[in-house]
This record gives sequence, structure tokens and C-alpha cells, in this order.
Amino acid sequence: MPRLFDARTPCALIGMVHLRPLPGSPGFRAPSLGAASLAEIEDHALADAAALRTGGADVVLIENMADLPYLRGRVDPETVAAAAILARAVQREANLPAGIQLLAGANREALGVALAARLQFIRAEGFAYGHLADEGWMDACAGPLLRTRAALHAESIQVFTDIRKKHSAHACTSDLSLADLAHGTQFCGADGLIVTGPATGCPTAIADLREVREAVPDMPLLVGSGVTPEQIPELAKFSDGLIVGTWIKQGGDWRQPVSVERVAALREALDRAASHD
Repeated sequence: MPRLFDARTPCALIGMVHLRPLPGSPGFRAPSLGAASLAEIEDHALADAAALRTGGADVVLIENMADLPYLRGRVDPETVAAAAILARAVQREANLPAGIQLLAGANREALGVALAARLQFIRAEGFAYGHLADEGWMDACAGPLLRTRAALHAESIQVFTDIRKKHSAHACTSDLSLADLAHGTQFCGADGLIVTGPATGCPTAIADLREVREAVPDMPLLVGSGVTPEQIPELAKFSDGLIVGTWIKQGGDWRQPVSVERVAALREALDRAASHD
């Protein structure tokens, strides 16, 4: 399988930029969150992008995680507009391949942002198989999403999608194994799969990674939560990329700025693991 992105090792280090609350969310300009203007939000995002580049990340993933509580399957137009402006600025600052996720399940809007900001991928939830999230029932969206991508002539924008999405209940698909879900999601046209732990910051089980890798050996596979330097040697054996959003932040808190030193520690662990292959 070709190397994912232009990474310096076979397994890419994908660092997250968590945007501060955007226009349209209850937290935008809230006094308890520093009442940040759009210009201040951009300054924070650019600082995180620079820290990721300096620390040695291969790829940047932008996300509106601070827009709590999330809407179900959409975001408002003002959020889309702000996300596009910020994503373009982050990509230029980082000078790295970049993608975006818009919570919760706003995959059509994320595709539009990626197109406008010239990003390389989106992270999608609810792509194949429905599930119950804390926002409510999330329908699968592969059919309309990929038709929109084709209509926009945006096939170069890859869709990486979570399977057995974290922060969700999956009783309706409990008769399907992870391998079954991987096969079905591949059939629906995903460009890559993401495997996570049950919640943000929770470790991804090696057994889950191995099961998905064995089921779809030629498909890009990313780890989506709980990455630490200690776990990298095992995670890198089965994955093509590691998405890190919690451990790279100061104090291991996703709400804090990116720590150059923590990114560099992951970079060192990933390079060391690659050298032992």
C-alpha cells in the first residue's frame, strides 16, 4: 500500500488543532471562555499549527471540538464560513497536508470547507451504518456525501471515517464484528478507516486495530484516540497514521495549546519505532 501523505515514516503523525468556540456555538465570545473574537481564535489556531510543524507532525487535522453542545448532522452557515477562513490560515501556517472534521456529523459542510480551503481530507462520522450518539440518532451518509463530492469535482479530497464511533452506542450493529463494519464501510466507498477507544483520550485497543487491519489489509487505517509515546511501537505496527489531539496539549488537556515538546516526544517515539522495523 502506498505511504499515506508525505510522511517521514510509514505511519504518519497527525496532530489536531482544536479551534476555540466558533460563531454559531453557545461558547463563541462567552466570558467564561475568554470572549475570543474571530481574530483571536485565528491567532490561537496559528500558534497550534506552528507548534505542530516545529514539533515534527506530518499532517494537521482541524476540528471544532469546542463548539459544545453539537448540532446533529449539521453546523450553521456562520460556522462553515469561519471554519473555512481558519482552515485555510492553519494550512498555510503549518505548510503540511491538512484535513477537517466538523462536529457532529456535519460531513457535507466539512467537505465544502475542505474544498474552499484546499485541504486534503475530511474526517467523517456516520459514513456507513447508523448509530446513536449523544446528539441523537445519526444516519449513514455515504450515498449523498460521495454524490456531492463527485458533483463538486472534489474526488481528490479523501474521506477518512470512524467505524464504531466513540462517544456513541452501537447496539443496533452489535451483531456485526469490527471486521464486518470495516468491510461494509470499504464497500460504501470510504478512502480510509479510523479506529478509536470508547471516548476522547481513551486508548485504542491493539486487538481492534489488528482485526480491522486483517479484514481490509490494503486500506489506510488510522488510530483516532489515546495515543501516547509508550503505545506508539504497537500502534505503528498496524496503522498508517496516528491522530493525536489530547496528549500533545499542555498538561494532556485538549483545551490547552499544543506543546512543542510533547509533539517532539511523539515524533521521536515514532521515528524510533520505524527504525526498529
